[in-house]
Amino acid sequence: MKYIIIGGVAGGATAAARIRRNTENAEIIVFEKGAYISYANCGLPYYIGGVIEERDRLFVQTPEAFGKRFNIDVRTRSEVIAINPEQKSVTVRAADGSTYQETYDKLLLSPGASPVVPPLPGIDSEGIFTLRNVYDTDRIKNYMQERPVKRAVIVGGGFIGLEMAENLHHAGAEVSVVEMANQVMAPIDYSMASLVHEHLQEQGVRLYLEQAVEAFEKTASGISVKFKSGVSVEADMVLLSIGVRAETRLAAEAGLKLGEMKGIYVDEYLQTSDESIYAVGDAIEYPHLITGKPWLNFLAGPANRQARIVADNMVFGNKVKYEGSIGTSIAKVFEMTVASTGLPAKRLKQFGIPYLSATIHSGSHAGYYPGALQMDIKITFSPQDGRLYGAQIVGYDGVDKRIDEYALVIKHQGTVYDLMSLEHAYAPPFSSAKDPVAVSGYVAGNILSGKMTPLYWRELQQTDLSAVTLVDVRTADEFALGTIKGAVNVPLDELRSRMADLPKDKPVYLFCGVGLRGYLASNILKDNGYKDVRNLIGGIKTYKAAVTPVNPPSAYSGTHTQTVSAQAQPVGEKVVKVIKVDACGIQCPGPIMKLKKNMEDLSEGERLEVTSTDMAFPRDAEAWCRTTGHRFISKSSEKGTYKVVVEKHTALPASKETLLPADMGKTFIVFSDDLDKVLATFVLANGAAATGKKVTLFFTFWGLNAIKKVHKPRVEKDIFGRMFGWMLPSHSRKLKLSKMNMGGMGTGMMRYIMRKKGIDSLEQLRQQAIDNGVEFIACQMSMDVMGVKKEELLDNVTLGGVATYMERAEQANVNLFI
Repeated sequence: MKYIIIGGVAGGATAAARIRRNTENAEIIVFEKGAYISYANCGLPYYIGGVIEERDRLFVQTPEAFGKRFNIDVRTRSEVIAINPEQKSVTVRAADGSTYQETYDKLLLSPGASPVVPPLPGIDSEGIFTLRNVYDTDRIKNYMQERPVKRAVIVGGGFIGLEMAENLHHAGAEVSVVEMANQVMAPIDYSMASLVHEHLQEQGVRLYLEQAVEAFEKTASGISVKFKSGVSVEADMVLLSIGVRAETRLAAEAGLKLGEMKGIYVDEYLQTSDESIYAVGDAIEYPHLITGKPWLNFLAGPANRQARIVADNMVFGNKVKYEGSIGTSIAKVFEMTVASTGLPAKRLKQFGIPYLSATIHSGSHAGYYPGALQMDIKITFSPQDGRLYGAQIVGYDGVDKRIDEYALVIKHQGTVYDLMSLEHAYAPPFSSAKDPVAVSGYVAGNILSGKMTPLYWRELQQTDLSAVTLVDVRTADEFALGTIKGAVNVPLDELRSRMADLPKDKPVYLFCGVGLRGYLASNILKDNGYKDVRNLIGGIKTYKAAVTPVNPPSAYSGTHTQTVSAQAQPVGEKVVKVIKVDACGIQCPGPIMKLKKNMEDLSEGERLEVTSTDMAFPRDAEAWCRTTGHRFISKSSEKGTYKVVVEKHTALPASKETLLPADMGKTFIVFSDDLDKVLATFVLANGAAATGKKVTLFFTFWGLNAIKKVHKPRVEKDIFGRMFGWMLPSHSRKLKLSKMNMGGMGTGMMRYIMRKKGIDSLEQLRQQAIDNGVEFIACQMSMDVMGVKKEELLDNVTLGGVATYMERAEQANVNLFI
């Protein structure tokens, strides 16, 4: 029996070796038009970037060694230019240009795919490359060695494009990635890709999303890449990574059937429309395991799997069926790992397949064991029976292990319930007692059972917030660092005592940092009679990443972005003391709480270096410094850990020169604690603040009751202070109407009508004033007279006296006494 194989590398070489292992009584010829038959295709970017230093390490087998070991006739630099099925022969063009015929009994096609090169003006200019094989690699490497490449443009944000972005950056170039879609990494959903966008920008990569290249122009300094939008980017080198196209010319010219996707048609035995010809690899199309629709799959893993099957069928007859692929893939993107398997939400929507999804943010292993890194997981599944459709992971450590578990469940048509029953090896350095894979299954199970009603980020983005009550159940400190516009803050631990603030006649949308506290809050509300309660899937972390636009890149700087060292640094002749704090493995809000607590122990001018595995921590730390007056010194990241350095700085009171012009300020003296008068105060204050006015509320005597905490710490008071405490309202919810109070009935009716008509409560208006930057000052003298301690007042309240008030009043053109 004589076997001819067209094409080496993953499919062809693997099949040839398997055929020989199956039988010694066969003649096997491998034709490869290139010089190499077995090389590490996926390692090419890392050789270009210098991570793999030795070129020879790219080659798994030389043609000579491979041919000798397996007794195979390997003919490199030999291109098959025609197949003659009727004669069962192929026409071959040798390296010297001559042609000859070779017959076969069975033929295997493994021609692979070729890079897409669009016919754009200037596409043939020097310095523009594609990357598919060793020849391409050598051209790029030689080009970079012959001239300095300081600016590189990569057209296409897929796996190869982003791997090349990392490696060209590693080689010393500033890198721009141009992508026609609104995201990089097409196999994953936008919400997950947005996390990759953040990471790329942190690494200094310039992202041009939703930009299409229309031309290239050679210039004196390099290449000008021109977009249809009118923007142009200058480069020393351009890499085209737009995609690949199945190599089907030989098959088509031989009369073999092509499929709907224009790949080579094969049946379940990988046999083409000619019974003597089989095909594997990038060039074939095969029904997707989930959709049943034909698709092209350009991955090395399935090609190797197909090669083993086809070798058995060619030798023993058609006995082994190919089960199909689900497109499991993984890539290293700088310090981040991105993986996908099965179908993301956008593809399910495209195919019209009903689906639900769940997103979790978990640690790679137990948080108390050092080195736990953030892992973001999204799964898609059937709303009918929970069948698992797909999984996506963005993380740093342990991503490969988890994506393989998901892939195994999907390939065996398993469900989210199978994720719960998977038995994981557990020890603190490797996982948690509840592994992230199992946790994702639990969340999906809660959605399917109706225990939790999901709210997805796109739904929230498109919601009319006037028609719902949006509640942030994080702590007040987290809320102060930034929230979703229109949200009110009711911390989870206060929810039971503050449920009266939330109307039952409107949908309640809950959110927290990553989704867990929102789920707990939804259980509380549902069991207390709230009918329409939804929890934001993935929490504010997913929402903020998804809705934050990718900013247009600035001009090339000519150098890489540098991070400031977090060691003690000389300031003048003084050495700054740096205290290091490890907040790794702690979920939000843990890191920011650690920052706040440790900052209290520092002296003026000393610095705190906090290391965290929470991607949002640097942004939170900057926001915290802006609100507290401390100095944000630097931020940096390395292998999934984020480091910030903050210097303690006690902010001085604003001088008159820093205040707004006199005709902009507004001041209110809040003397009354009547509910209606206090409501009017906050309505007016918010109106003034919304127009950019500097607004100050000065609370004195009875007005202090409007800014008391609901839950107060125990404080020492004399007999008079205790008596005032017994007689006065303990907090804002105890305030009464100035007229028609009717023993509290009027107050209850007022609050009920406000809720029913969608009017913000006093507490919501007060929080809005805080969010709008309204200054709250409590009169120190009144507090002393009435026995009120600062600890009893809201955290944002500062203390002052008549001089403080008069200073604000002098800078205002409106002063109201209420």
